[in-house]
Amino acid sequence: MKKIVKWSLTALSCAALLAGCGGGNGNGSESDQGQAKTDADGTRVYSAFMGVAGKELPEDNRINVALADLVGARAEVTWLTGQTAKERIGVMIAGGEYPDMMDASDAYSQMVDAGGFVPLEDYIDDYPNIKALYTDLEWEKIKAANDGHIYAIPQFSSVKGENMETNYGQEAFWIQKRVLQWANYPQITTVDEYFDLINAYAAEHPETDGQPTIGFEILTDDWRYFTLENPPAFLAGYPNDGAAIVNPDTLEAKVYDTIPEAKAYFQKLSEQYDQGTVDPEAFTAKYDQYIAKLSSGRVLGMVDQYWQFEQAVNSLKSQGKDEMTYVPFGLVLDPSVQPQYKEVPSLNTNGGLGITISNDDVEGTLEFLDGILSEEAMILRTWGEEGIDYEIDENGKFYRTEEQRANWINTDWVDTNAIDYGYLPAYKGIYSDGINSVLPHEQLSEFQENLVDIDREVLAAYGHEKWSDFMAVQDPVTPWFPIYTERDSWTSSEPAGIAKQKMTEVKMKWLPKLVMDGPEKFEANWEAYMADYEKNVDYKVYEEKLTEEVKRRVEVEEEILEKLGQE
Repeated sequence: MKKIVKWSLTALSCAALLAGCGGGNGNGSESDQGQAKTDADGTRVYSAFMGVAGKELPEDNRINVALADLVGARAEVTWLTGQTAKERIGVMIAGGEYPDMMDASDAYSQMVDAGGFVPLEDYIDDYPNIKALYTDLEWEKIKAANDGHIYAIPQFSSVKGENMETNYGQEAFWIQKRVLQWANYPQITTVDEYFDLINAYAAEHPETDGQPTIGFEILTDDWRYFTLENPPAFLAGYPNDGAAIVNPDTLEAKVYDTIPEAKAYFQKLSEQYDQGTVDPEAFTAKYDQYIAKLSSGRVLGMVDQYWQFEQAVNSLKSQGKDEMTYVPFGLVLDPSVQPQYKEVPSLNTNGGLGITISNDDVEGTLEFLDGILSEEAMILRTWGEEGIDYEIDENGKFYRTEEQRANWINTDWVDTNAIDYGYLPAYKGIYSDGINSVLPHEQLSEFQENLVDIDREVLAAYGHEKWSDFMAVQDPVTPWFPIYTERDSWTSSEPAGIAKQKMTEVKMKWLPKLVMDGPEKFEANWEAYMADYEKNVDYKVYEEKLTEEVKRRVEVEEEILEKLGQE
């Protein structure tokens, strides 16, 4: 491998984390290390497939070239199109041929069961930057969840030093800044207060730019319907375990579909739908229609995870409609309940980037991944090249000029000048100098420089420095969190997996009906929903399987800590 010298790339936004590099010429030769393909200048090229949608960037992208010069290798990344991850990877498994690297997404278990990944546990210690991504406890947890093996390196769970997050990218009840400004920045704690505010604003502003104002939008398209079905768990004060709520005293996992908070929330939505607050097209609209409505500025609020609608926010900003972008609130039904919406970065023990059995240069691939995790490499991936993408002041702090900031919100410029390998291993936090955030948008001074007047007004009104301050961090972080990684590992043929599928079917059938049929029919519909759920969903098997895993994770952590000599 070429000696690692110097590199630096600007950090992209969350949307740009989906950017990869693509499009080799396919005419490479074999390298001295295994069978890795090389391009014309001798740079090793490793193929990678990511089981999510993304954007292929040109091979001559400036940072892609600089990164390849630095580490002597590059990744040629392709993305999921036109199929689900399970469908696409099922074809690969049937053919027995894979790219060199892969994030299998929700087909991870398929790949493991098919023997498609190379176990990495005997390699990790030889690659210090990879090893440093996680603690010994965390690596042991990954092994414990995979029968003693490490099949994949989690890409999004590592924080070096302090978490410097400035934005909030997770689930919340979101509301437009103009609504808060109009109401003189009220404190909002409960769902009732939230809808009262939305309705009051909509009554005085029935139109937005000549179109009907939409009080509350719900995204229900296919798998994205989680924004409809999972709020009850948050409203009851539980963190985003996703698959269930877990009693921390008994370690028992329970479905949240039948708890009192679920009934109360859907009854509230039914009332709001009946009075016209909820978009009447919410249960038929596709994802692109949802984004179009948010991008128009006429949607006052919704429940969602930020990454799902970030493109709409970017569109609103580009239109100069910053007052129509959103602020997160962690709402509850009972103000005495402590909300736990904001997750700490959690370790994904059943997923990540794996090296496949079709890769003839495993050590060279690991050397490449280790190289792009060096601090010089991470600066290139996140900040860019000094003097082009960022500057350094007399105190060693990184900053950008107005021109440089403008470049980084220009998608055409980004396509040809920036690549962060977002689905290859990386970390967040702060660099070893203790001054500079890994990600530019998490550098407080840079974050504040990018604020517009309405942003500063909102933050000041609530006494916050950054958007992440609006949401309290979950506490405590439990050994089993998040338990949805266990649910996602189930196959469709095992009893718990069948129960999971039936649960989805019953909820997708009944939740829209509960909301749309109106308050008069709600009680009867709820009883029918619960009867259908009881009859057709083997939720006891589902709960028992999750409870078993909760207890296993607690026991495993205790055993690992004892093994490592920690308390």
